[in-house]
Amino acid sequence: MNWQRARTDEKKNERKEAIYQAAFTLFKNNGYDKVSFNAIAVEAGFTKSNMYRYFSSKDEIFLNVFANLFEQWVCDFSQQLGTLKQEVPAKVFADMWVSSMLSQPNLLDLMPILFTSLERNSSFDQLLDFKRLAMKLLYGLTLDITRIYPDIEGEMAFKLLNLSYAATINSWTATTQSDALKKLYQLEEFQALKPDFENDLTTSIEIIIQGLKANNQLND
Repeated sequence: MNWQRARTDEKKNERKEAIYQAAFTLFKNNGYDKVSFNAIAVEAGFTKSNMYRYFSSKDEIFLNVFANLFEQWVCDFSQQLGTLKQEVPAKVFADMWVSSMLSQPNLLDLMPILFTSLERNSSFDQLLDFKRLAMKLLYGLTLDITRIYPDIEGEMAFKLLNLSYAATINSWTATTQSDALKKLYQLEEFQALKPDFENDLTTSIEIIIQGLKANNQLND
């Protein structure tokens, strides 16, 4: 598609959405490092010069795509947490986390890229803006967490989120397997090593919550 110059906010948002979709497709299929600014322009049907009307680099595009998906997840997860009573079993919280993540497969696909390639390559200003947005969104979740688990507050609530994100990335990445690895996991001797995203992540988050609560008890 060849886009003409957008002259209204609605048209500009339409152009940006086309760029987001093209970028997501390329990042998911090729990985961050193998995607260029020009490739995104071609995929979206833009000339390179027209792309610069909206974004200055592929880093900026990625951060915008990720921020939109992340904000959707935070809003949805916060609403779900609002239904939980105080001191619910850790498994209930963990199940809700896993379910909310599975409802955002595009976010899951991009999370490993954010914490590997992108954060090594983006400029200070780009990361500063993104991290400020992330902190603002995550702060709301820490309040939800502290309401549910009063002894997990402040930095401990942020730690619960950070550790849960790391566990999510590890578990999701493990589901991407080569044909050789899939064949290996079919062998009985390796069944115990076969990744199971839902069960593995649920167990990890349960352990994280229990560990943070136990640590608080030791410090009291």
